[in-house]
This record gives sequence, structure tokens and C-alpha cells, in this order.
Amino acid sequence: MKVFVALSIRSLLVAAMLFAVLGKADAQPFDGQSVFPLPDQPVTPVGPSAEERMKWFADAKLGIFIHWGIYAVNGIDESWAFYNELVSYDDYMKQLNGFTAAAYDPAAWVSLIKESGAWYAVLTSKHHDGVALWDTRLSRLNAVDTTPAQRDLVKPFVKELRRSGLKVGLYYSLLDWSHPDYPNQTKSIKRYSDDPERWARFTAFNHGQIEELGKEFRPDLYWFDGDWEQNAEKWRAEEIRKMILDRNPSAIINSRLAGYGDYGTPEQGLPSSRPADKYWELCMTINDSWGYQGNDKNFKSPSQVVRIFAECIGMGGNLLLDIGPKADGTIPAEQVAVLKEMGRWTSKHRQAIYGTVAGMSDGHFAGPSTLSPDSTMLYLFFPGNGGGELMLEGVKNRIHKAFVVGNGTNLEVKEYLRPWWSSHAGVYFIKVPEEALDKTMTVIGVSLHGKLVTE
Repeated sequence: MKVFVALSIRSLLVAAMLFAVLGKADAQPFDGQSVFPLPDQPVTPVGPSAEERMKWFADAKLGIFIHWGIYAVNGIDESWAFYNELVSYDDYMKQLNGFTAAAYDPAAWVSLIKESGAWYAVLTSKHHDGVALWDTRLSRLNAVDTTPAQRDLVKPFVKELRRSGLKVGLYYSLLDWSHPDYPNQTKSIKRYSDDPERWARFTAFNHGQIEELGKEFRPDLYWFDGDWEQNAEKWRAEEIRKMILDRNPSAIINSRLAGYGDYGTPEQGLPSSRPADKYWELCMTINDSWGYQGNDKNFKSPSQVVRIFAECIGMGGNLLLDIGPKADGTIPAEQVAVLKEMGRWTSKHRQAIYGTVAGMSDGHFAGPSTLSPDSTMLYLFFPGNGGGELMLEGVKNRIHKAFVVGNGTNLEVKEYLRPWWSSHAGVYFIKVPEEALDKTMTVIGVSLHGKLVTE
């Protein structure tokens, strides 16, 4: 193994020297071939602990996912359309000619994302189709060289995120169904089954592009995908993780790096109970599609999204809410409306959201809840659309006061069924007048005497 690695490194060094001489300027129109230089790997510095790296993520609660690529031109499934042979590969790639980004305004995107209350955003730098949105030097299959956009689409977005104080996340597909040295192209077309030389070329390319992202954009979060087609050894996942953390010791990585990530990423389905991962994030679409599909009108309402969001944070997780811009860079009006209502709601209830921890387990309150970090403040998320009483059971603490988050209205609290001779908790009823309700979801703050104790 050591001999093989040494030989591979010598080969890659030769390739890197050749690339430095030829340069991208002399490249021919994309023919499926690429040059694969050796990623430079700096000396590993002493980095922060896992808890320190994950702190901002745990506090952030809300992120915005952005699936943007050539698949928006015809409004078809991103990459999967040709992989599942619903369209031919050639017809899919013809969409390159329509990807204009003519109305792309990264400052407006970031303004909307920040307004939504999100603390981070994740952009698809390259999906499974292999089309890179940045000016990669390793392939001509990118927005600069092969689309009418003719520019790096990642760089200005990252710049605006940094300017706005938001964390930068970049999605990157480990698999690449367009690459001539990747084994699979579609579900029935396989380029090869076992060819170590071709696979070595592909992994060199893959690692080279990941290193480009690190050098050019220094992401706070790497959101990998596609790891299911190979195992960790084949991906050289441990090397990828080391390469990322060598360059940016504070970076975090999602779970889709074949076991070498930092947090779980359930997709679309809301967990019915708290996941086993200490840190986790539900990635979810607003309608049924990740990328733009004009015929998909099955949009979730703002109130439905808020309720799902509340369930996530109540279980100690985040929501990564997806939008799919059109090929020209405009964001569908239905998605804009959801993000704006999210912004109104998160701004009003920020004390119950950001920096909180998971709330009570099931059985204490008929809805999600969160806690302040010191566990002395309990927040109850109430989706009711009429006034009434909330019931809180199994809480041993005395309640100092209860109030409506966002307007400060003090609420009447009564306790029953706490006999003087017993240590068992009673039942609290908190009366909420109809005029104090939020139109989407009301949040009740409960100030406790001491740290929360339940039974």
C-alpha cells in the first residue's frame, strides 16, 4: 500500500507540473477529460474541540439550502432525470445552453436569507451531474466555461454571506456521473466495474475540487452528498476530512462523508422522536422538489413550515429549508413568501429559538418546547388558533411567571393536583387570551424557580 501511494503521488506531481505549464487558458471545449493536479496540504494546526466547532451550528437553528443548477432550465429532477433515464444524458446536458443566471442577484438572495432568520446557507457548488458553479480549474464542465452565465456563481454569493455575517455552507457531490473516470453514468450504463487506475484518477480529481473549494471559499460547513455509491475507503473519506480540517480547523462536515461527518442529516421526513445524533439537521423542501420545477405547485404553507421548524428545535435539531431558484436566478414567489413569514415569526420569537437547547420529552406538553441554556426558562410552542388553556404536567418546579413571547403579555397560571404530602408534580394550566395569539404559532415563556425538573 505504501509503495502504491508513493507511485500515485509521483504521478500526480507530474500531472500538477503539466497543468501549471498548460493552464486552463489553453484548454479545449469540454470533452469529458480533465487535468488532475495534486492538492496541496498544509501542516495541520491545533484546532478547536468538536464542541467548539459545533457551537454556532447548535445555536443557529435555521439554515437555507439552495439547489441551483442547469436542471432549472427545463425544470426537471436535478441529475436524477438522466441517471434514472427519464431523459437522455445528451438532452439533459443541452440545458447548459439555457443556464443564463441573467437575473442573479447574490446580494438580494442573502438579504432574503438573513430576513428569514437563518444563520447559515448551503449552496450546491456541484450536484451529481458534475456541473460546477464555481470557476474550477480541474474541468471545463462549469458555469464559466460551458454556460451563458460565463462567470463564477459561488464567489459573489459567498462574499455576500460573509458581508452579512452569515455562515457559509457549500454542497458538493462526491459522485460525478459525468466524469469519464467515475464508474457509473446512469442506472444501467456503467463505465467499468474494477479499474484501479481510473478510480485513482477520479479520486485525485475529487480531492482536487474539494481542495479548491477550501482554498477559494473557506466554507464554514461542507455539505457532502452521494456517498452511498462507494465506501469510506474508496472515497478516501478520512483523507478528505483531514484535508478540510488542515485548512480550516473550525469547519464542520455533515454526515454524508461515509461516517466521517460531524452531524446527522435526515432528509424530508420529520423525525418522530429525537435522533441519536448529538447534532442534527432536517433538510426539507418547501414544495416537493429540490431544484426549480415549475409544475410542482405542492407548496407547504408558512404555518406548516414554522410548525415543522418548531418540532426540529424542540428535539435539539436544525432545519435546513430548501429553495430552488429559476435558471435566470430569480426565486419563485411562493418560496419568497415562506421565507418572509419565517423572518417575521423568528424575529418576534428569537429568544425562544436561537441559543436554546432541546425542550422536554413527550408527555409534559402537547407540542414542542425549548429551554434556555441554564434550563430556568421554558418555551412552549402553541399552534392553536383560538384562545384557551395550555396544560403543563410533570414539572416539579414552581413557576415564577408565564408570558407571551414577542409582546410580553403576562398570563394567568394555576396549579392543581400537587398535594402537600407528596413530592409528585402537579398540573399547571396557563390561560392564553385569543388576542395574544400569533397568527402562525404562539410561544409561551415560562420562568421557573431553579433548573427544570420533570418526572
